[in-house]
Amino acid sequence: MSMRQIKKRNGSIVDFDSGKIANAMRKAFLAMNVPITESDLSDMTSVVIRDIETNFPEAVPSVEHVQDRVELILMKSGYHEVAKHYIVYRYEHTKIREEKQQEVIEKIEESKLNITTSSGALEPYSEAPIRKTLQKFVDEGISVDVDAIMEQLKYELYEGISTADIGNALIMVVRAMIERDPAYSKLAARLLLKTIYAEVLGTESEGSLTERHAEAFRKSLEHGVSIQRIDERLLAFDIDTLAKKLDLSRDHNFDYLGLQTLYDRYFVRDENTKKVIETPQMFWMRIAMGTAILEDEAVRTERIIEFYEVMSDFYYTPSTPTLFHAGTPKPQLSSCYLNTVPDDLHAIFKNYADNAQLSKWSGGIGTDWTPLRATGAFIKGTGVNSQGVIPFLKIANDVTVAINRSGRRRGAACVYLECWHYDFPDFIELRKNTGDERRRTHDMNTASWIPDLFMKRVRDGGEWTLFSPDETPELHDIYGSAFDAKYMEYEQKAREGKIKLFKTIPAQDLWKKMISMLFETGHPWITWKDPSNIRSPQDHVGVVHNSNLCTEITLNTSADETAVCNLGSLNFAKFVTVGADGKARFDRDLVEKVVRISMRMLDNVIDINYYPTDDAKRSNMRHRPVGLGLRGLHDALYLLGIDFDSQEAVEFSDESMEIVSYYAILSSSELAKERGTYQTYKGSKWDRGIFPVDTLDLLEKERGEQIAVPRGGKLDWTRVREHVKQYGMRNSNTMAVAPTATTANIVGCIPTTEPIYKNLYVKSNQAGDFVVVNKYLIEDLKSRGLWSLGMLNRIKYADGSIQDIQEIPAEVRRRYKEVFEIDAKWLIEAAARRSKWIDQSQSLNIFFNGTSGRELSDIYFHAWRLGLKTTYYLRSLGASQVEKSTVSTSEYGATHTRGASTIVSAAMATIETAPTVETPVAEVSAIPSVPAGFDPEEWKAKLARVAAGEEAGVCESCQS
Repeated sequence: MSMRQIKKRNGSIVDFDSGKIANAMRKAFLAMNVPITESDLSDMTSVVIRDIETNFPEAVPSVEHVQDRVELILMKSGYHEVAKHYIVYRYEHTKIREEKQQEVIEKIEESKLNITTSSGALEPYSEAPIRKTLQKFVDEGISVDVDAIMEQLKYELYEGISTADIGNALIMVVRAMIERDPAYSKLAARLLLKTIYAEVLGTESEGSLTERHAEAFRKSLEHGVSIQRIDERLLAFDIDTLAKKLDLSRDHNFDYLGLQTLYDRYFVRDENTKKVIETPQMFWMRIAMGTAILEDEAVRTERIIEFYEVMSDFYYTPSTPTLFHAGTPKPQLSSCYLNTVPDDLHAIFKNYADNAQLSKWSGGIGTDWTPLRATGAFIKGTGVNSQGVIPFLKIANDVTVAINRSGRRRGAACVYLECWHYDFPDFIELRKNTGDERRRTHDMNTASWIPDLFMKRVRDGGEWTLFSPDETPELHDIYGSAFDAKYMEYEQKAREGKIKLFKTIPAQDLWKKMISMLFETGHPWITWKDPSNIRSPQDHVGVVHNSNLCTEITLNTSADETAVCNLGSLNFAKFVTVGADGKARFDRDLVEKVVRISMRMLDNVIDINYYPTDDAKRSNMRHRPVGLGLRGLHDALYLLGIDFDSQEAVEFSDESMEIVSYYAILSSSELAKERGTYQTYKGSKWDRGIFPVDTLDLLEKERGEQIAVPRGGKLDWTRVREHVKQYGMRNSNTMAVAPTATTANIVGCIPTTEPIYKNLYVKSNQAGDFVVVNKYLIEDLKSRGLWSLGMLNRIKYADGSIQDIQEIPAEVRRRYKEVFEIDAKWLIEAAARRSKWIDQSQSLNIFFNGTSGRELSDIYFHAWRLGLKTTYYLRSLGASQVEKSTVSTSEYGATHTRGASTIVSAAMATIETAPTVETPVAEVSAIPSVPAGFDPEEWKAKLARVAAGEEAGVCESCQS
C-alpha cells in the first residue's frame, strides 16, 4: 500500500506528499555543495517510503519516523556530511520551535495571542470558553484535571491558530493523558463527538440535539445518494420513524480509540469537502438499514430497529467489510474468501485476477496452492521441467501489495501448502529476511496444511516423503485414514522406483525447520487438514483445502467455487449482568435474544452481497455459511472475577460457547423454517443428525487416538436437534471466532478470546497512535486506594506489568496478568473447549515467552492432540516498550535495551559502538570511526540526545 497519510508533530493526520522528502534531501545536498542526481534522489526517496510502509503496514507514520529514515538512508548511502547537515538542521529547528513556544506562552499570559474564528476574523484568545466546556463534562461525571489540561494546551497554540485547530489540539492534549485515567479517554471521545456533530449538523442550527439529528438524518442519506456513496433504495424506508429511534445517549458509550477509528475509517465521507456526513448513531442506523434492505416491507422497519439496537448498544458488531459497505451502492459485506488453484497456467492467472477483485472490495483471502506441480516436475506440453510453486507465489505477493482494500486497508492474503509437497521446504522460508529475494514473499502470510499422519511421524521419529502433486494427485482431495493409506501406497511406489520426483527426510527435521521459521518469522502458521475436514458439516459435497487469512474459516473450495464467509461477533462483556442477588452472571436470555438478531443479519448479508467474482457468488448462494464469533472474553472474566489462567476460565469458555452454539444453530434452523434450507443441505452432517459436539468422536475414531476433551455440556439439546431434524438449516456453517481487533477497538473491549495484551501500551493503526490502558486494573487499584501518578510511572517502568509491584496485593497481580505472563496452554485448553461447539474454527494466536524449540513444539503438539483445527500467528515477546518520557530514570532506572531511534541503528551500522538509552549521557566516552565530516564531540552529543529521547527531530520542509 502506498503511503496516504502522515501524522504531524501536533498529532493531526494530513495527506502525505512524497515530494517533501525529496525536497528536504535536495536542500541538504545543496547546502553542503554535494552533487546529487534527481534519479538518485528519487531512488533514496523510494527506499524511505518502502521502509516506512514495511514498518507501518496499518498505522500512520509520524514526521519523526520519516525523518529518522531519511537520516538512515543518507548515512547508508555514504553521504555523511549531508546527513550531518540534516541532523543539525533538525536540532536547530527544535530549538527555534521551543523559543517560539515560549513566546506564545508569554502572549497568552499577557492576553495578546490572537486566534482566527470560523468567519476568518481575528480575536484575542480566551481560556474561558474551553474551561467552561471541560467543566461541563466534569459536572457530568467525567473526573479529570481541568487545570492540567489547560496548562498543557498552551504549548499547542500559536499566533493566528484557528478555532478548529484549537479544538483538535485540545483533543490531542487530552488523548495524551489517557494513561493517567480512562476518564480522559471518555473526555477525548466527547470532545471528538462535538467536532463530529459540528461537521454533520452544523454549528448554527437551532433546537435540541435530538431534533437536529432527526432533521439531519434524512439530509445525510439524501446527500449520500447524491454523491453516490449511499444506496438510493434507503430513501424509500420509513426514515422519520427510524430517525426518532436514534439514541444519542449511546454516543457516550465510546472510548476515544473507538470513536476516532470510526471517524477516520468507517463513516461515509464527502470526498469533495473531506467532511463526514453521518454521526455515530446515523452510522449504526445506516448499517442496520443496509443489512435489512431485502426484508419484507411489512416488517422491515421493525427489523431495522432490532438490528440498530444490538449494534448501537455494543452487543453485536458485524465485520469490517459490512461496516464499510452496508447501505452503499456496492455492498460487498463479506469478510473472507478461500480458493484453490488448479495446476493450469490459465487457472493460475485467473486466480491472480480473482484475488485482486476480492481484495479490492475488502476481502481477506486464503489460497491453496497445493495442486501445482513441484520444482523439477516434467511439463508434457512444453517438454521442460517446472519451476514449481514459489515463482507463482512471488507474483501473488506482488498482487497483494498492489491492492489497497477499499482505500482503507492493505490488501491481505495467506497462501497454504500441504506439508507433503516437494516444494514445502522452500515454502517454509518465504518470509525469511535473508536469501534470494526472488524467492521471498514479505507481504503475504503463509500457512502449513498438515495431515495427522505427519504429526504422528514427527512424534514417533518416522520418515516423511515429499511428492509432486502431478504424480500423487489423490493426496490433495482425501483426508483421514484414506489419506494415510494412499500416502503410504505412494511411499511404496517411490521405493520401487515408480515415482520420479520425491525426497525422503526425517519428519522431525522438517518439523524442526517449521518451528524454527515460526519463531524467526511468525510463519508459516500451523493448521491441520484432518480435523478441519472430519469435523466439517459439508463433508458430503467437497473438501476443505485450506483456511482463510485469519485461520477461523474451514469451508470447501474447488476449481469453480470460491468459499465466502460472512462474519460478526458478540461482545461478551455486555452479557455479564448483575442479578437480584448482586452477583455477576453470564446472561443466557440476553444471549438468546441477541444471537437470533445477529444470525438474521448474517444470513441477510448473503443475499444483499455484491460478489466480486462468479465463483464466490456460486459458492455462497449454494451453501450460505456464516460465522458468528465473539470478543471481550477477558472483559467478561474480569467482570465475573475469574482469572484467565484458571480451570474456572476454561469451564466458562466451555459453558458460554455452548450457549452461543445452542442459539446460533437453533436460529439458523428457525430461519430455514421461514426461508428454506440451503441448497446442499441434504446429506450434510446436519441432515444426518451430527452436530459439532458429536464430531470429536468422529475425529478420535479416524485418528485412532484419544482426544482428551470432555464431551457433552450443560444444556438439553433435544429441542435444537428436533427442530433441525424437522426444518433443516439455513446455513451450512454458523460459527467462527475471528480476530475482531478493529471492531473490538470500536466498542472498547479486548479482542477475540485472548487475554489482554498489556495493561498499558501504545497501539498504532491507520488512525494514529493510541494509548491503551487496562480500565479494569485502574478501577481495581482506585478502589484499594493504590492508584496515583507514582503507581502509573511504576507500571510504565515495567512496560505494563504489575507482577513485581509488591504493594499490589497478590490476588490483584494474579487477576491482571498480561498475555505473555500466561502459559499458552491455558489459551489452548480454553480453545479446545470452545472448539467442540463450533462448526468452523478460531483465530488462535500462540503467545510464547521463551526461546526453547522443544517448548514451542510441545505447545503445538498440545493443540493438535486436543483436536484443534487451526492456529494463527506465533507472537513472541518483542522488544517494544512503553514510552517512558514522563518517567524519571533517576528514580526508576532505565529499562530500554535498544536505541530510541532509527538514527542510533544507523550509527551502529557505521561505527563499532554507540550508546543506548541504558547508557547515562555522562558516561558516553569517545566513539571510534566517527563518520567523515562530523566533529567527534558533536557526533557523540547527537547520539546521546537521540538515545536519551531528547531529540525532537521535526523539519518544516519535510512533511510538517
